[in-house]
Amino acid sequence: MTQTAVSSITPMRPRITHVQPPVDLQAAERAAVSFLTALGVDLSTEATADTPGRMARAYAEMLDVPDFDMTTFPNDQGYDELVVVESIPFTSLCEHHMLPFSGTAHIGYLPTDRILGLSKFARLVAFFASRPQTQELMTKQIADELQQRLDPHGVGVVITAEHACMSQRGARAHGARTVTSALYGGLRDNPALRAEFLALTRTSRERWSGLSSDHGQGGCERQRSRR
Repeated sequence: MTQTAVSSITPMRPRITHVQPPVDLQAAERAAVSFLTALGVDLSTEATADTPGRMARAYAEMLDVPDFDMTTFPNDQGYDELVVVESIPFTSLCEHHMLPFSGTAHIGYLPTDRILGLSKFARLVAFFASRPQTQELMTKQIADELQQRLDPHGVGVVITAEHACMSQRGARAHGARTVTSALYGGLRDNPALRAEFLALTRTSRERWSGLSSDHGQGGCERQRSRR
């Protein structure tokens, strides 16, 4: 279960942190040796001798949740239209197979008395992406956090991703995308606002789909660098 701790720097700049147990890289490397050996991987070559350590460090990096300041500012101008941040890249881990899923998040909200610093949308996505989970849960967590922190008139989150557990194994459905959404307040209840938000994000989602199809299967460098 996800636990989020908030330590206040100032009332309008809370520090968002994730409570997690310490990482034991040596134990993880030993486990990786046993795991790979059991699968028949030869670890005696020059190329694979350090693979268990690299594997342990790679997963530790992907599971390292970055803290950040959720900085907000007064909405002095009374802005009351949609704010949408599109195409925020991320990589997360499927909790069922511990394989990556990568994609983009699109976030929108209707401000009330405070607005969120734009870079914090990307920080928020990275914060919730850095743990084993499902795409459905990640989508809802981002929307819930914004709803709780900003108390806006409406929140919308749409995530599009390709899952290695679906494209690299099992069905091997290369290029298949999963789209999830969470809509709250006016973006859920008002048909016009809902349509506006989905229309604003549709072009970016379609563009990402085209890029994903063009690139085909991504390697470890592409998946990790998108973090």
